[in-house]
Amino acid sequence: MKYLIVGLGNIGSEYAETRHNIGFKIVDALAKASTSSFKPSRLGDMCEVKHKGRTFVLVKPSTYMNLSGKAVQYWMAETKVPIEKVLIITDDIALETGVIRIRAKGSDGGHNGLKSINQVLGRQDYPRMRFGVGNDFGKGQQVDYVLGEWTKEDLDIINPKIEKAVEAIKAFGTMELGFVMSQFNG
Repeated sequence: MKYLIVGLGNIGSEYAETRHNIGFKIVDALAKASTSSFKPSRLGDMCEVKHKGRTFVLVKPSTYMNLSGKAVQYWMAETKVPIEKVLIITDDIALETGVIRIRAKGSDGGHNGLKSINQVLGRQDYPRMRFGVGNDFGKGQQVDYVLGEWTKEDLDIINPKIEKAVEAIKAFGTMELGFVMSQFNG
């Protein structure tokens, strides 16, 4: 069985350690744990990871966050993975730093990457993992905050949670979604 795991983020070294790039960080951690590596491909970097007879196609779109839908649509067609076997990983300012929330569907919640995916696919009934980045910013400072780099204190919180997110992805491919949600949300 094949699964498409898309970590959302922005390309470029200036974004590498920002909160908005947690999707990239999580798929990077899964690739590293399996000794696979990303290679440039159309509309993003891609690698394949094998786990318990499943193939996880990991993608880091090169379209920038606001155009993520284009890459997701392309990779769904390229891999022939149905929507229920797609997992989108994104940052979420509505969740405390390090909190993981997996859902079978939902709105974009104001997230431009999810908004793009919803527009391009014409639906919002796809699994997603939201990773909390907190919301320690003043009025009008949201963009600076999500495009800001993690603090040392944040990294102490998120690094073990990234490992938990990697385990959740593996579970997504091997267990029923409701069970995965009950095991990893919160």
